[in-house]
This record gives sequence, C-alpha cells and structure tokens, in this order.
Amino acid sequence: MAGHSKWANIQHRKGRQDEKRGKIWTRIIREIMVAARQGGGDLTANPRLRLAVDKAKAANMPADNIKRNIDKATGNLEGVTYEEIRYEGYGIGGAAVIVDTMTDNRVRTVAEVRHAFSKHGGNMGTEGSVAFQFKNVGQLIFAPGADEEKIMEVALDAGADDVITDDEGAVEVLTPPADFEAVRNALEAAGFKPEVAEVTMRPENTIDLDEESAARMQKLLDVLEDLDDVQEVYHNAAL
Repeated sequence: MAGHSKWANIQHRKGRQDEKRGKIWTRIIREIMVAARQGGGDLTANPRLRLAVDKAKAANMPADNIKRNIDKATGNLEGVTYEEIRYEGYGIGGAAVIVDTMTDNRVRTVAEVRHAFSKHGGNMGTEGSVAFQFKNVGQLIFAPGADEEKIMEVALDAGADDVITDDEGAVEVLTPPADFEAVRNALEAAGFKPEVAEVTMRPENTIDLDEESAARMQKLLDVLEDLDDVQEVYHNAAL
C-alpha cells in the first residue's frame, strides 16, 4: 500500500526526543516498574516488561538500574507505586491529542495536564473524546530505500496486518500489539533493523496545519511532554 509522507514526521519526533534525552530514563523506569508490578518480574512471561527492558537497553541504561527497578516493582525493594492514567484533548486546529501518564498523585497530574492544554491553545476533553481516532498497533518503520517487497514478505508471514510505503519511500509495518515482538524478531532475523519499533497509538487520519498553527501545536506538545508525569503524547497533526 502507498501512504502519505510519514518519514518527515518520524524524524522530527526523534529529533525532539533526542533533545530531551535526560527524561528518557525516568520514563523508561516508570514503564519498567508498572509492567513488572502488573505482570511480574519474569521477562519470559511478561511481554510488556520485555519491551520496556529493550527500550532501557537501547537508551544505554545499566543492567543494575533495570534490575533494581524490577525488584522495587515486584516488592523485593521498597519503591513508589505509580498508576496509569490517560487524558484526551484537542490541540491547535482541532488536532486530537492523547496524553498517557504514570503518576503517584493523580490530583497533581490532571491539574498540570489541564493547565498545559488551556495555556497553550488546546482544551481537555472527556474520556473517549478523541481515542476513537487512533488505533493501538505495533509499528515498525524502516528508512527510505529499504527493500519493501522483502519486508512485506517477511512481515506478513510473521503475522503483520499491513505494510505501507510513504511518499518518501519509508516502509511502515503495522501489527496487532500481541504479534509485535514476533514480527520484529522475524524482520531483524532477516536483516531488517527498524528506525522505530514500538507499540503505539497510531492516528487513523492526520490533520494538516499551516506554519503558524504547526509552531503553536509543537509548543503545546513540548509543554505536555515536559511534564514529569507524562510518558507519551500521541496526536494526529502533521508537523
């Protein structure tokens, strides 16, 4: 399948994340703790924890840090308990925004998220107000120039739902969340290393913004992403 240009958006997002590298470990640690608390500390039996540990290793987190936080979450060490809360809202030009948080104080978190929306031109919505515009999927993206036909063959055989090539030649593989690991492993075994590999909320459609609106939208996203309790921000604006 052909798709609109996604590569520029991906590169833009990765660049913004690189600028905020200091927060990456904090977010990964919370994800490790929640995953371990919910599914146990055994990596072989806990896919969510395996994915979090993969992220930690990719971010060069020492193994001792990873183990210590798994132990905290599973009760072997004293630690903080986090709960997951999702907020939904609207950004500039009616763009849909989902904010996933992990917090030990939901009163503080909702106040901070609401303030960020209202101060920067957006507004909080109710539960379910925008989530229907997104789909929970496994997503692997390969840089322009990758062998689309071979990727498609391997991915579909391993259980992928779809393979999409955008206008710039980037190849996007979409999987059911439960099949994400199997598809990624099959592709990597075939020699294809993705630029992006994650289980994410993918917008069904995107909204184009003019230059001024895109700048305002980026500011809102930056403020939301900089909040201490925010893990991920998903949106459907084409920046």
